[in-house]
Amino acid sequence: MTQAKTFKALLVEEQQDHTFTKSVVERNISELPENDLLIQVHYSSLNYKDAMSASGNKRISQHFPHTPGIDAAGIVVSDKSGTFEVGQQVLVFGYDLGMNTPGGLGQMISIPANWAVACPKTLSLKEAMTYGTGGLTAALCIQKLEKMGAKPSDGPVAVTGATGGVGSISIALLKQLGYNVVAFSGKPEQSDKLKALGASEILHRDVMLEVKDLPAGKTKWAHGIDTLGGDYLTGLLKQLKAGGGVASVGLAASAEIAMSVIPFITRGISLLGVDSVYIPLADKKHIWHRVATDMKLPNLENYQQEISLAETPEYLDRFFQGQVVGRYVVNVQNA
Repeated sequence: MTQAKTFKALLVEEQQDHTFTKSVVERNISELPENDLLIQVHYSSLNYKDAMSASGNKRISQHFPHTPGIDAAGIVVSDKSGTFEVGQQVLVFGYDLGMNTPGGLGQMISIPANWAVACPKTLSLKEAMTYGTGGLTAALCIQKLEKMGAKPSDGPVAVTGATGGVGSISIALLKQLGYNVVAFSGKPEQSDKLKALGASEILHRDVMLEVKDLPAGKTKWAHGIDTLGGDYLTGLLKQLKAGGGVASVGLAASAEIAMSVIPFITRGISLLGVDSVYIPLADKKHIWHRVATDMKLPNLENYQQEISLAETPEYLDRFFQGQVVGRYVVNVQNA
């Protein structure tokens, strides 16, 4: 594979007044870190963490200028470790990609070889990024609930933040696996889309807050996947059926929860944390295998919107404007 000396990337820069700008620029290969694996990125996707990095959030990215993008799907240009062949299709998500290591919103990345996995043969690079970190997190949530013993016959599964990347894929995957899904969202105008994804019922997310001041509420849902945190998560836990579990993966509303242990003791419920960043490589390979087989969704094109690299500044801003709907796949070569 011919190796270009320059490539295009989204670059976030800190200005003298401590504001941050983002623009697509041309960079040199020599500006990438020295690592074993060099990848030409074809597709990436947008996640809330990318938006935080692109806004200059130094809890996510400490050093600027910086290229965000915690997801990447592309072709191996070279591999000093001998792990992959030149031209092989690979996927990268998690670890430090897009945080302090230049990420997938650039046409080239240089990473340790043990951050990448081979792309399953039943998935194209674009299909893989339709899942991306958001979709993989959704799959990990369902797998965590399954390990706890969850099954479709238990009853309805509540999904909060239903129109977001994790929430929307969670609904589709749960439906495919036979679960009855209740979707919670602050965007009632998206109800038809959520039903098309597989939700049997759409409720406003504030329903979760009706038990805010109670130690527990009436039991309504067998299990749940929560992407919001805060009072929404506690409201979900307080209304969970006995023996149920909630997979927690987000903090869009708040990173804090405040509740008594009463529902945990009297109903035997479980709060399950799900990590998609630092899980072992073997576990990443396993979950990619699942989304390429029993969790592969039909008509994947319907679950995403393709955008160009040039459009990413505008779409990253949407995460803070409450305008995100579904998954955004970035055609990185279309700059």
